[in-house]
Amino acid sequence: MNHVTFIATAAFGLEAVVARELHGMGYTNTTSHNGYVEFQADATALATANLWLRTADRLYLKMGEFAADTFDQLFEGTKQLPWWEWLPVNARFPVSGRSVDSVLHSVPACQSIVKKAIVDSLLAHYQTAELPETGATFAVQVVLIKDVAHLWLDTSGEGLHKRGYRQLTATAPLRETLAAALVLLSRWQGHRPLLDPLCGSGTIAVEAALIGRNRAPGLDRRFASEEWPALSPAAWREAREVARSSERTDALDIVASDIDKSMLSYVGYHARKAGVGKDIRIEQADVRSLRIDRDYGCLITNPPYGERMGHRDELGDLYLAFARMLRKAPTWSLFVITSDTHFEKQFGRRADKRRKLYNGRIATQFYQVLGPMPPRPAEHWLRSGPLQRDKQKE
Repeated sequence: MNHVTFIATAAFGLEAVVARELHGMGYTNTTSHNGYVEFQADATALATANLWLRTADRLYLKMGEFAADTFDQLFEGTKQLPWWEWLPVNARFPVSGRSVDSVLHSVPACQSIVKKAIVDSLLAHYQTAELPETGATFAVQVVLIKDVAHLWLDTSGEGLHKRGYRQLTATAPLRETLAAALVLLSRWQGHRPLLDPLCGSGTIAVEAALIGRNRAPGLDRRFASEEWPALSPAAWREAREVARSSERTDALDIVASDIDKSMLSYVGYHARKAGVGKDIRIEQADVRSLRIDRDYGCLITNPPYGERMGHRDELGDLYLAFARMLRKAPTWSLFVITSDTHFEKQFGRRADKRRKLYNGRIATQFYQVLGPMPPRPAEHWLRSGPLQRDKQKE
């Protein structure tokens, strides 16, 4: 198990961001597909990637893939995989799945066949008459895509967006993984100011603070694979120690503001839960009266899609406010995610870049209006992710 293949799933449009994160961790052998990134690493990636991935939905371990357009092929192909390398005799292994453009379109039937094949494989390997399923959970995912079966083990448990800090809900909250992706796509770094003037419950600001602090987003939660015997508790402890030692202590200039005072209490609570309460300045303000007194900042925001403001036409006033802000603060960059296809027309100019992203099931565009780059930051701002183990021991 020195060389393991992993699958980091992601929302459509974020595969390149996930790949870039993995490269930053030292996992450079990556292949991007629609909806996921495949990479090779040793077993310690169970801990490192789960702790550090900001934009992936889940981390899976790839058991294998094979052609399967009949139930017999699905059964035999599954049975031949080395399940015993990961699953002990008492493993719990629920099976879930999905089918896309495949002859085997009955997902319940495929799940049942995969379950039976794994049972037969483990019974034969452990030479036992029964499998008690009283131990750790190894959730099996069978994905059929164009008559090819992909068999994965879920190493994360709860989705990676579950950082543990967001416990108060707001209207149409932005998922943590997408918020982190917006910050990473902006190429913001902690030496620059950052403003979210429509912060809602504060997810963009909190994720930016975690990035600016170089704090592993999964540091305060647990993962399903922590119970797996393949990686010792000591390896998990070491990965967490490396994560804690990798945090930066520099001051950050992050402002989260909103006209809705009730939202701001959510921001403060979530920032404190995430351990970045001192890094975010919280202000009650109307976006239309923005005052910028710093240089080379990034405004990153998720405007309401017509719901919170009552009338979609009012969004045009927001976009004009952004345009006025950039005229007064020409060194700033603007990043707006919205489903409103009229953004550029109402803003008054074309964005320098656009990227199609999905906010849940809502198709959106991430509009990027780029200002000049700031002076080169201090060298340590150019590094992110876990410290190398050899440096950690020095």
